[in-house]
Amino acid sequence: MREHPEDRRDKMVSTPVPTDALPSPRQLAEKDDMVKITIVLSRESVSFFKEMAGQHGTQYQKMIRRLLDAYVQSHSRPTQTSWSQAWQNRRP
Repeated sequence: MREHPEDRRDKMVSTPVPTDALPSPRQLAEKDDMVKITIVLSRESVSFFKEMAGQHGTQYQKMIRRLLDAYVQSHSRPTQTSWSQAWQNRRP
């Protein structure tokens, strides 16, 4: 028998995110080189990014792409840095 999605949600563990860990929505709205992919995201995440994109006059896909780029930048360095440091040191 399949488990209802809301039943699974109760079992999820939430991990707190440091406030300086992520770039701001405005920072996520900048341009970069791209490769087209298909991805399935939660409705809640897409709604959040659509709302933030509307507030900052950009596209929600661009903001998601910037978030992923910042994550890669942060985790591809030999020493750990904060997201804000990784964002400031990213390639133009």
